[in-house]
Amino acid sequence: MRIAVIDGQGGGIGRLIVEKLRQDLGHKCTILALGTNAMATSVMLKAGANEGASGENAVVFSSDRVDVITGSVAILAANSYSGELTPRMAEAIASSKAVKVLIPLNRCGINICGLVDEPLPWQVDNLVEHIRRLYQERVIQE
Repeated sequence: MRIAVIDGQGGGIGRLIVEKLRQDLGHKCTILALGTNAMATSVMLKAGANEGASGENAVVFSSDRVDVITGSVAILAANSYSGELTPRMAEAIASSKAVKVLIPLNRCGINICGLVDEPLPWQVDNLVEHIRRLYQERVIQE
């Protein structure tokens, strides 16, 4: 299974996701760190991602070449991350056939009703559990 972790700015959310995925799934999956900038990519690589790439073309090119895309819900919003996530990136992510498993952080002007506003570590644990179930279902099918 190939998992793309997409993040911007300082890469802190992506770092936490990569660390938890690596702890939970070990090396059963390939984690691709896609940063809107080189710093975010570097932080995710240091956290244990297998590969990394930065910028608009990397996100657009890779979005259809992974099984799962994860990050904050902001990766679906054009001009989020203070303008780092371009409209072309948001379109490629949203249009990708990959399963999207997103953290509903309300920092990009998108409020998702019906969700409990929990601390980031709890939300990342929930995200990793969801991806683990996807991985287990995929392994059983293959």
